[in-house]
Amino acid sequence: MSAVGTTSIIGFDSAWIDNPRAPGAICTIRIDRAGCRTLVPPHLASFDAALAAIEAESTVSDLRLVALDQPTLVPNATGMRPVDRVAASLISWLGGGVQPANRGKAGMFDDAAPLWRFKERLGAAEDPEASREASSGLYLMEVFPALAMPSIDPAFDGRLCGPRYNPARRKTFTLAGWQAVIAAVRRQAIETGVAGLAEWADDLARIGTPRKADQDRLDAVLCALIGLHWHVRPRDASIMIGDRMTGYMVAPASPSVRARLGVAAKACAVPVDPERRVTTSASDGP
Repeated sequence: MSAVGTTSIIGFDSAWIDNPRAPGAICTIRIDRAGCRTLVPPHLASFDAALAAIEAESTVSDLRLVALDQPTLVPNATGMRPVDRVAASLISWLGGGVQPANRGKAGMFDDAAPLWRFKERLGAAEDPEASREASSGLYLMEVFPALAMPSIDPAFDGRLCGPRYNPARRKTFTLAGWQAVIAAVRRQAIETGVAGLAEWADDLARIGTPRKADQDRLDAVLCALIGLHWHVRPRDASIMIGDRMTGYMVAPASPSVRARLGVAAKACAVPVDPERRVTTSASDGP
């Protein structure tokens, strides 16, 4: 784990395409030198706005870790990445689905997709394991909130138990699922001691008819919480499936989730924790 210093854990739900009418969202969890954690509430953001927000964090933090909810490495022309197949084994069991990432998807992963311009301008090191040990610098890693759900809340860890909380999917969305995710975030706020997060969750829970933009903001917070989990918890509490050549994902991993993903990874010949460092560093808390 990194040495104590000023850190910004930045969650960015990019929405995959750069549509001005449907931007993604970004938020930050700041950690000061005393270890105090504070939420910078999420706001809607395009790729350019996200770049500006990430750059602004350089004035207050030595270390910046961007947890991005979008495939960051997509070398395959068609089909699914190997890591997507592993993730899909768990998420389909939970009752959800994984959107295939390939270079044939115009606007998302083709050569002109905004993601590649974003990464080039960001100039971050894409090395999740190194980010855990760093005390300064800018790092990027791919995360997937749906993959984190059963580890964030055991109530989601069961066949068809994944929450249906995307308001844009009217046929599957449930208000109960929406509220359950918010309640899980609120519990995370208490467990991790992030100031302002519980109050933000309470405000979100008061929205009677959530919109897609509300879910984007919620997902940005989930991305930041995944990044925080990766940064401060013991390494065994997280998992990295895949690799930095064919694509990877980082997620919290309860013992049952790690076991299920491990079986799927073995069946798909996908590495698990391929670059994990052996360390004796202890966590500084939840």
